[in-house]
Amino acid sequence: MMQPSAAPGPSPSRPSPQGVLAACASDPARSRGRLVPEAESATRTAFQRDRDRIIHSGAFRRLQYKTQVFVYHEGENYRTRLTHSLEVAQIARSVARVLGLNEDLAEALALAHDLGHTCFGHAGETALKACMRDYEGFDHNAQSLRIVTKLEHRYAAFDGLNLTWETLEGLVKHNGPLTGPHQAEPLPLAIQEYAAVHDLDLHTFAGPEAQVAALSDDIAYNAHDIDDGLRAGLFDEDDLREVPLVGPVFRAVAQAHPGLERSRLIHESVRRLINAMVTDLCAETARRWSEDRPDSVAAVRALGRPLVAFSAEMRAHDQGFKDFLFPNMYRHPRVNRMTSKARRVVRNLFDLLLAEPILLPRSWSQRAEQASGDRARLARVIADYIAGMTDRFALDEHARLFDPVVKP
Repeated sequence: MMQPSAAPGPSPSRPSPQGVLAACASDPARSRGRLVPEAESATRTAFQRDRDRIIHSGAFRRLQYKTQVFVYHEGENYRTRLTHSLEVAQIARSVARVLGLNEDLAEALALAHDLGHTCFGHAGETALKACMRDYEGFDHNAQSLRIVTKLEHRYAAFDGLNLTWETLEGLVKHNGPLTGPHQAEPLPLAIQEYAAVHDLDLHTFAGPEAQVAALSDDIAYNAHDIDDGLRAGLFDEDDLREVPLVGPVFRAVAQAHPGLERSRLIHESVRRLINAMVTDLCAETARRWSEDRPDSVAAVRALGRPLVAFSAEMRAHDQGFKDFLFPNMYRHPRVNRMTSKARRVVRNLFDLLLAEPILLPRSWSQRAEQASGDRARLARVIADYIAGMTDRFALDEHARLFDPVVKP
């Protein structure tokens, strides 16, 4: 990592923003620490240990069989939550390197950002939210926090992963402050409960590495949803002609390489889209730094706006991506049919297990027994169990519980 400096912002003669935010980089040696004190590692920084703990967690492994858009059995070449998280981490690490931020923290946050997602992607989350409406709700960011602070049972001295303050803060605040004038909705229960024992400064913006991870997520899923949608046949290249940025990039590749086979055309175009978004992100962030001149992580958190951002033009392009993908991919009839099934599976599992928690596996039934007499606590146990399921396990569990022919 570069040493903190007052490096100037980019100029026409030096357009690269290389290292411009080095003074704002999170320093693991100055971490606010962990909820449960631990001796420091002799070979790894605090943020490197966080990254490693996330990778070795059970929740991270289960992302391999959790839906991004397509359920696992629809094909092995489509993204899953795991491959998506790896792509986000690659982009986040690259951006952090260019800007002079802490790559390990950016990578850890990127790898952890989807841990709380349910089986069946957004369809599963929508169904579980509906199930939990009367029991303090369900939120995947709050569920990520529950996983890394409570639900992972791996270490002798504590529940969860005992991650650093900076990683936990970035995990819950990567999209902005959760309280104060920026608060958009009620604070999820899991975040309220944790913040009561470990203050995460919910009223401020997150550090710059968390902001990088959040926009790396946007870059990754915009690009790979275009890729997966094309390969799945949900739409074709002609349908992309009027999509801002996307259409011109595909045309430029086709004109530069006449007769290029379709798979290469798609890959080359998606590669250029990612590059365009990353380049814009780095340039706009450097421009904002030159305006605000924050000289520390604390100064970044205290700004009244994100420091890491797309330009106004790229934000419009980003919205254009979403405006196209929503009806043409996320609401495509083929996807709708599977998401409809997914919602029914989640609802059926929740209703049955809430009524008959004795059907839970032994370790989970013990948790249910501890919550007996408190229906909201019992519902949270059921939600934790279902949220942790992979697509495959949820379908198998549904068959075992509802199909009289399938052995329990």
